[in-house]
Amino acid sequence: MKRFASLMMMAIAVVTSHALSLQDFVLSQSRPATIGEVRPATDGRYYYQLDGPAINRVEYKSGRAKVVLSEDMMPDTIAGWDGYEMSRDENVILLWARSEPIYRHSFRAEYFTYDRRQGRLTAVCPGRLIEIATLSGSGRRVAYVSDGNIFLHSLDGGQDVQVTTDGLKNHVINGVPDWVYQEEFGMLNSICWSDDESEFSFLRWDESLVPMYSMTLYEGDCHPNSEYALYPGSFDYKYPVAGEKNSVVTAKTYHLADGTLTTAGVEADYIAQLAYMGHDLMVTTLNRAQNRMDIIRARDGAVLYHEESDTWIEESSATGTRFYDDCMVVKSEQSGHMQLYLVDDKANCKQLTAEAENVTSFYGRDTNHRYYYQCTAGPLNRAVKCVDLGGRVTALTPTRGTYSAQFNADFTHYVQTFSDATTPTQYRLMTTGGKTVRDLELNKDYAKTYTSAEVPRREFFGVQSQGVTLNGYMIKPLDFDPGKKYPVIMSQYSGPGSQSVLNKWKLDWEEYFATQGFVVVCVDGRGTGGREREFKTIVYRNLGHYETIDQLAAAREMAKQPWVDSKRIGIWGWSYGGYEVLMAMSHPAATYAAGVSIAPVTSWRFYDTIYAERFMRTPQENADGYERSAPLSHVDDLKGQLLMMFGSADDNVHIINEMQYLARLHGAGHMPELMVYPNMNHSINGCDIRYPLYRRVLDFFNRHLKD
Repeated sequence: MKRFASLMMMAIAVVTSHALSLQDFVLSQSRPATIGEVRPATDGRYYYQLDGPAINRVEYKSGRAKVVLSEDMMPDTIAGWDGYEMSRDENVILLWARSEPIYRHSFRAEYFTYDRRQGRLTAVCPGRLIEIATLSGSGRRVAYVSDGNIFLHSLDGGQDVQVTTDGLKNHVINGVPDWVYQEEFGMLNSICWSDDESEFSFLRWDESLVPMYSMTLYEGDCHPNSEYALYPGSFDYKYPVAGEKNSVVTAKTYHLADGTLTTAGVEADYIAQLAYMGHDLMVTTLNRAQNRMDIIRARDGAVLYHEESDTWIEESSATGTRFYDDCMVVKSEQSGHMQLYLVDDKANCKQLTAEAENVTSFYGRDTNHRYYYQCTAGPLNRAVKCVDLGGRVTALTPTRGTYSAQFNADFTHYVQTFSDATTPTQYRLMTTGGKTVRDLELNKDYAKTYTSAEVPRREFFGVQSQGVTLNGYMIKPLDFDPGKKYPVIMSQYSGPGSQSVLNKWKLDWEEYFATQGFVVVCVDGRGTGGREREFKTIVYRNLGHYETIDQLAAAREMAKQPWVDSKRIGIWGWSYGGYEVLMAMSHPAATYAAGVSIAPVTSWRFYDTIYAERFMRTPQENADGYERSAPLSHVDDLKGQLLMMFGSADDNVHIINEMQYLARLHGAGHMPELMVYPNMNHSINGCDIRYPLYRRVLDFFNRHLKD
């Protein structure tokens, strides 16, 4: 289960005189200004940006822009471009529009190619929506997927070639990952081209033995589907729950010279990454327990990198290797922190980074073999650094606040992004030598409004739990009076490797609730990220145990404060956070007056194989752990008032989680409050639904945490 993205829209970025309202946070389409996506050009001097219907080429140093695709080229049948990518020489642009979602992250779209030399825009499949169109390096060919099969389109004329013929819905998929790979490995496209374009490789998923899941669909009110006005419909797809069968995945290569398909001789439970290192296809595999990883050269089966763990190997390690012509850069926690390792084509391995911090992003290397990365600077901060082959580290940014970077092609310049708890996001163009070239966006007007006395501030603090110091923040009401007693809302997510307590800008429902007389508190318990591996992996095979101990410890610490009403402490969470709400409220030592649980897992037996088994192993291997970790097992001990909220069409945390939990609650004599959002998915968004959702949450806490 991925960390749920930001739950709220940012407030309007102009100076206003009225007091902030809930609508400002949940309905506004504005947020602190951004500079848009920056695509570095290969020459290092320019970058590309999508500007509405046009694409501009912008000089780094001066900011001068030149249009490379004008709005006049946009067909009348589409309203705007949804995205684009460019060929290696930047003469061909692949664009897509009219995107229609499939799952949370995947989509079908209408694709076009634009040949800059000829000034010609051409549809890949005129009038049809296809998936994962993938441009070759030269831009002269496009591989794409339609109805589970891969096709090859040539920009130089001729009919499209059908590469595979065995694609069949809910049986075989070529190129496009199955649901669980998309959700848990973040893989949306498995097609990769060789540098010389003599071949491309892809993954094939045989999901014929994976159990089917069916979601009921209704007519609804938001984008209503009249087809289901009298009789509900369904969305049926393959979803492997913990302990059940996964798709069988194989790596295949299509050879353009003779039109043949070959299969790599690599057998694995999971293939987490497929890429070329020079001319060699590299296959990254994981066993089902996800504690053994191999990076294999397909042509001879040589294992160039091997790693084993006594707990689990992080998804970012398995999917985040960067491949070069004769080497690769691997991320690994084998030292106790996430570090970078350089592995050559003879399997020689050299550790690049060695500080007692975690590498959180790897940006690449320059021609002098300096390696650029983002890392933690203490758990709360993020810094940008580089390291050379001799181990010499150079800091490119300060270490207080949250810094990230996007470098140009030759690593002489980069766009620096910065914020902290009191500074809205700022963008500057920098040299790697430390000079500011120009300010891109500092959000000064936004800052005048939202760093004013009208907005509550986040205060960081530490709290002890079983001898471990946990990081937290609290947000107090604007008119906070230490002589009064305040109700408290504990906000948390708590999932393995997640992090909620960070020194970065955020304006969310929490700030608004603080203006309504609540103290809002968030604590990252054991199992969360940003710290040493041991802190995170203590939850292995035992989810919900240490997380609950730590949330209860934080609640007890709050209850000790003279300005807290110890009998009016609530807890809130979404997704894994919703799961932890149920676990914490059902602990024998729980004293929460009320809790809001949104889209919660109520038993890991209901959740998917990759996520549940990564942390819990299979139910067959860890039956007692699954039983202990399930809120379903602790219904009799639930204390306090409960509000459950979820979407009826959640393809991630299925409605069976809530239905089974509600059934047991009723059997135990509990009477929870309930909000169901028809046809909504795990995110419960769209059609301005977030405003009534948070209004309902606020009403619930007002009724149960205030006199």
